[in-house]
Amino acid sequence: MATLNAEKIRKLSVKDRTKKLKELKIELMKSSAGAGKSNNTKQIKKMIARIYTINKSLEVPAEEQKPSKKELSK
Repeated sequence: MATLNAEKIRKLSVKDRTKKLKELKIELMKSSAGAGKSNNTKQIKKMIARIYTINKSLEVPAEEQKPSKKELSK
């Protein structure tokens, strides 16, 4: 399993990030079914968190374009 850094994740398309997320979740289930918490489990959880964080950060600019409540009340 190769670790994914933030740059590599950002370069992936939305479809590829979703696919990678599913793969990591399956891998996490397999590793957690094994004996005890391994270092591998921690790495998988970190990569899943990175993907969620990057997905959220790339989603924010679209949210910023929405008018605020103050602008709507004018």
